[in-house]
Amino acid sequence: MPYTLTQAVHSELVIKKSRFIGCVQPVQDRAQALLIVQGLRSQHPGANHVCWALMAGGQSAAVDDGEPSGTAGRPMLDVLRHQQIEGALATVVRYFGGVKLGAGGLVRAYTDAIAQAMLQAEKIERQAMARLQCRLPYALEGGMRREVAAANAQLLHVSHGDDVLAEIELVASQLPEFVTRMNELGQGRLSWIDNAE
Repeated sequence: MPYTLTQAVHSELVIKKSRFIGCVQPVQDRAQALLIVQGLRSQHPGANHVCWALMAGGQSAAVDDGEPSGTAGRPMLDVLRHQQIEGALATVVRYFGGVKLGAGGLVRAYTDAIAQAMLQAEKIERQAMARLQCRLPYALEGGMRREVAAANAQLLHVSHGDDVLAEIELVASQLPEFVTRMNELGQGRLSWIDNAE
């Protein structure tokens, strides 16, 4: 069962004078993760490394940022995988303290920085979402909005032209029941549009 995080959580470790500032946080995709990493580089210009790991929508990444290969990004990614976290970014900003930790020491430090943050993190079950579009007459818009609210769905976009075009997102497991209720409401005057992403 995959989980995601409700908010960003931080940790800080000092190991042999090196400072490791860890963070785990929810993200939508790689683009958002890259913006966050870029922001960390700006906030910590004196840091020696900004290492990160990503699990988001089938996209995974493990970046060592100058640390010996496999000693930073991969251990952080392993923590996310072990805890079944999806839609999350793990980052560690390292300020080198002058004492080398060795490969094993680095793996432990990066693993611990993320594991410590995860101890404080609030995890929630991640549910698959579905998007769909429908076209309906203006007279049915109020009923459609009530059905969307009743299903705890989200109305992503509504446009008004010759008729109403609505884009809706909801938990995928509720999709069949929602479509049935909407079809009953429409009584043949509502049409579903393919290719909604």
